[in-house]
Amino acid sequence: MYGALWRLLPGPVWFRVIIVIALVAAALYGLFWYVFPWASQFISPQDSTIGG
Repeated sequence: MYGALWRLLPGPVWFRVIIVIALVAAALYGLFWYVFPWASQFISPQDSTIGG
């Protein structure tokens, strides 16, 4: 699957690497600034079910 995605990217190898780094950075940015804060309101780390 990753090979097919790699072949879809335009340009030489060095440019593909830059595109992949930018895409990974954008995905991490979205996760840390939007998804994780939204999900944290549904997860309570104090509610433990182990050793009760």
